[in-house]
Amino acid sequence: MDFASMDRAQLTMVGSGFSALLSMHFTIQLLSQHLFFWKNPKEQKAIIMIICMAPLYAIDSFVGLLDIRGSKTFFMFLDSVKECYEAVPRTARLDHRTLKLLKHWTWQFVIIRPACSILMIMLQILGLYPSWLSWTFTIILNISFSVAMYSLVVFYHVFSKELQPHKPLSKFICIKGIVFFSFWQGLLVKILVSWGIIKSHHFWLDVEHLQEAIQNVLICVEMVFFSVMQQYAYHVAPYSGDVEAKLKLKKDD
Repeated sequence: MDFASMDRAQLTMVGSGFSALLSMHFTIQLLSQHLFFWKNPKEQKAIIMIICMAPLYAIDSFVGLLDIRGSKTFFMFLDSVKECYEAVPRTARLDHRTLKLLKHWTWQFVIIRPACSILMIMLQILGLYPSWLSWTFTIILNISFSVAMYSLVVFYHVFSKELQPHKPLSKFICIKGIVFFSFWQGLLVKILVSWGIIKSHHFWLDVEHLQEAIQNVLICVEMVFFSVMQQYAYHVAPYSGDVEAKLKLKKDD
């Protein structure tokens, strides 16, 4: 493969595809370890749902790049797949009775996100989707997203001491980091493109497809780092017996 003869579009596609493959590699590696040491199904099912976020986002974004000049409905569908899936891990561990309020604040996003996605796709198909309506949905989702994230931040601060042995900070960063780069980053790119700060002559695309392309490329690259971070945050050691063995050695000493 002669990289020197490739133009910017081809190099971007190759780099994004390689990033998506790397994200899949690290995730499959961690996933296979958990399946091999399948000791706590309830916890490990939740872990599997969470670690699959990174490759799903990367693959989804790469598919968007493959058909970057596709219809707006197609892009809206791809974004909805990512953003609806991000709601799943949010509720994976909030099932205790004493956390009802936080759970409700989280669940409102789980309901609002898919509902808005369905409405946006239907309106786009019907040709009834002006720019002001797009910004209206963006504001609604931003408020819903912020409330859900705030509830999880509160959850982390309240139970940080109790959760300390389970590496809560790294887990929190993994989930929130993925969500941050997929939502607020997309919002920032949308604003920069709409204000003309990022222009089409900076890239090989026209303005109409610029926002989707930038967001997809960034997500492909970022998911590699989050896949690597998940290797530490959701390590298989607590289920493989390594942790118990180390604790036993410390007690013997």
